[in-house]
Amino acid sequence: MTGKPVDWATFSLAVATALGVAITLILFSDSLGPTIVAIYDWTAFNLGIVYQLAAIGAMVLAIYLIFGPYGRVKLGAEDDEPDFSTLSWVAMLFTAGVGGGLLYWAGIEWAYYIDSPPFDAEPRSNEAIRWATSYGLFHWGLSAWCIYGIPTIGIAYAFYNKGVPYLRFSASILGDKCNTSIWGKVIDLSFMIGLIGGAATALALTVPVISAGTSELTGIERNVAMDLAVIAVCVGLFGVTVYLGLERGIKRLADANLWLALIFLAFVLIAGPTTFILMIGTESLGHMLSNTISMITYADPVEKTGFVQDWTIFYWAWWFAFAPFVGIFVTRISKGRTIRQVLAGMCVFGSIGAWAFFIIFGNYALHLELTGALPVVDMVNTDAASAIASVISELPFGSIALAIFVVVTTVFVATTYNSASYSLASAATKSLHAGEDPAQWHRVFWAIVLGLMPIGLMFIGGLKVVQSAVLLSGLPIAIAGGFMAKTLLSDLRQEEQK
Repeated sequence: MTGKPVDWATFSLAVATALGVAITLILFSDSLGPTIVAIYDWTAFNLGIVYQLAAIGAMVLAIYLIFGPYGRVKLGAEDDEPDFSTLSWVAMLFTAGVGGGLLYWAGIEWAYYIDSPPFDAEPRSNEAIRWATSYGLFHWGLSAWCIYGIPTIGIAYAFYNKGVPYLRFSASILGDKCNTSIWGKVIDLSFMIGLIGGAATALALTVPVISAGTSELTGIERNVAMDLAVIAVCVGLFGVTVYLGLERGIKRLADANLWLALIFLAFVLIAGPTTFILMIGTESLGHMLSNTISMITYADPVEKTGFVQDWTIFYWAWWFAFAPFVGIFVTRISKGRTIRQVLAGMCVFGSIGAWAFFIIFGNYALHLELTGALPVVDMVNTDAASAIASVISELPFGSIALAIFVVVTTVFVATTYNSASYSLASAATKSLHAGEDPAQWHRVFWAIVLGLMPIGLMFIGGLKVVQSAVLLSGLPIAIAGGFMAKTLLSDLRQEEQK
């Protein structure tokens, strides 16, 4: 069904805030940059522990729900069956959870760590290389999907099992009262602003990659006009598909992109240094798994190198900013699955998918650096987007590989923002029952709004500025997540006692 009534109070506040921030960033880009960086540094060093404890809590709770007594609880009625095949379900949750940001970071994240490694490793040493190839797997692996998974279960249980007719983050905390309580409005507004900030961060990072790839393929100089044109194409693409809905639009786009991504990775693995990729990939995966506890608890309070604040805290903030949105979207596609199936599926399939990109694409780029075939680190420090395009162009049939990469990245972005638009429209809709969708115009409207914030961030420029948007966006969600977890466990215990 479509045409559901809009919650105009929440809608208006979210739109006003998003437009106000975007316009401010565009008009005062020259003076805001240093201020935003200062805010990031203060927040990361003084409040970073909040993100860290919240991430640890999410992992512990996810493990408990998967292996504990509540894992067998079905989201929905006992006779409900899943609406989507497992493959389509995995494709949609993966593309919603990682988006184009994965293709930006998978090839080059190691380049930021190899000269400034954590745990007192000597730059460029074998130990530094192990940490550099392991941290991407850590950041995009289990911790990310546990942070995504807990809101998914909280929202889904309230929506399907408690019958709360609101597909919102606040419903997982306040239940039926979310629509009348002022705190419900505050929570939903925080979620919407967090999602807009997180989505803007991903788009601001990904658009230059698409532009750089297009420039490399066509010979047309990359400039602001090209970046804006890419944003327009992405907004148009995910506006059309979100208008078509889950079955005709988002599902088909996610299915197609999954196969395109697999083709790209297979080509890089076969055409690239296959043995090196597999060997160092196996080593880095083992290194990450054996050091996960050290990595998730590493706070660096004595030396204060800034590694944790610049990277791990940034990523956790990003996951928290995205978590309610992923939770709303995965809830919509997970009716009829058990808590164990949803959480384990997200953690296992989501992690494996992200690890495949980092192991294959990232280690191919690392090989170019170590062999001297391409100065990847220097190129990343100069222009990360162009560096990614150059790395792909080094492959045999590089132009074909780059063309596939540009398409995959564009569709990843589109699929993610399809899901984000759907979630924003759901949060600003008065009520939704199982099987119902927000109004089509409402979903398309949020697709357009999501294209505005990255323009402001790109005008200011600089990685730290982009990171700041997501750091500040994720803080209220990380705090609210504790209350949501408490509500979920209380509801599960009460149901068990009936």
